[in-house]
Amino acid sequence: MLAAGLVRAGLPKNLGGDEFSPRQLVRTIERLSSQDASAGWTMPALLMMTGTTAAYLGDIAAADLFGDVASGDHALLSGHGTRPGRAVPVDGGYLVSGGWQFASGMALATHIHSLVLVLVLVEGTGEPRILAMPDVFVPETHTYPAATMTPVNGGAIYRAGVVNMSAIVHTGWALGVGRRLLGELKLYAQKKSGTHNAAVDTAQFHAEYATAEAKLRAARAWALQVWQDNEDTLDSGGMLSTDQETQIRLVLNHATWTAYAIGQTVHRWAATTAIRRGPVDRFLRDLATGTQHGTSGPVVLQNCGKWLTGAQPGARWEFLDLVR
Repeated sequence: MLAAGLVRAGLPKNLGGDEFSPRQLVRTIERLSSQDASAGWTMPALLMMTGTTAAYLGDIAAADLFGDVASGDHALLSGHGTRPGRAVPVDGGYLVSGGWQFASGMALATHIHSLVLVLVLVEGTGEPRILAMPDVFVPETHTYPAATMTPVNGGAIYRAGVVNMSAIVHTGWALGVGRRLLGELKLYAQKKSGTHNAAVDTAQFHAEYATAEAKLRAARAWALQVWQDNEDTLDSGGMLSTDQETQIRLVLNHATWTAYAIGQTVHRWAATTAIRRGPVDRFLRDLATGTQHGTSGPVVLQNCGKWLTGAQPGARWEFLDLVR
């Protein structure tokens, strides 16, 4: 996948990347995730963190990390953004310390000397910054404000900001996993149909399968509609409104839990196939893990509801929090 240029899809064009649009990324990650849910989680994480690092760092860091994107000879970054570490300002940069429990894609990132992407709170100011970090000392040139929506490199997509770009890849993942699980259930039904007392020959099965198909198609159509609207705004030079950012988070939540509901349908009808080694077992396990990501958690959904009901007028999004 690295050789095929998947990570390049998230890199700015002016640095030699392909700079896919949001909807192109959703479709690409959806297809990848339908082939393998774990790869569909890991590679887009690498793509997103590498791409945003390239977009928001200045010339010095870009030359250091992304000097030869076209040939594939560039930095690959993975990291953690939900548990801030500590960065102490020193001459020329920061000294960083902290503990991070996981970092999707790190097994691929370590081959470039353990570069990681971490969110830190700068001691004394409380300012959240993201660091491209090869060591405990990070030069100022290799940092940027975490909430920035002003890219140094690349075009419109990077004005969505890190959190919204994260939502793009997670949305594509959920849609791809849901599609594969329905496909596997269809194959199972075709194999079992006509056998003695086959549950998949019942009207109940056919109705539940049709319902699951409708839910997935609706979730996908809404996701692409939301991102079409966002693309139109960003391409015209505008910035995303609070309502648009709410829709981004809500459509991700909806896609994630729609995929989960589909997984429950598959588990209910696939009988012992769901507990044997194979794609159904593997995708169900990965789906159960992926739904635990904070971006699709209950607090984000509650915050979406606050905005939609008018309970918090004049608010704006800071990462996953809705604040006045």
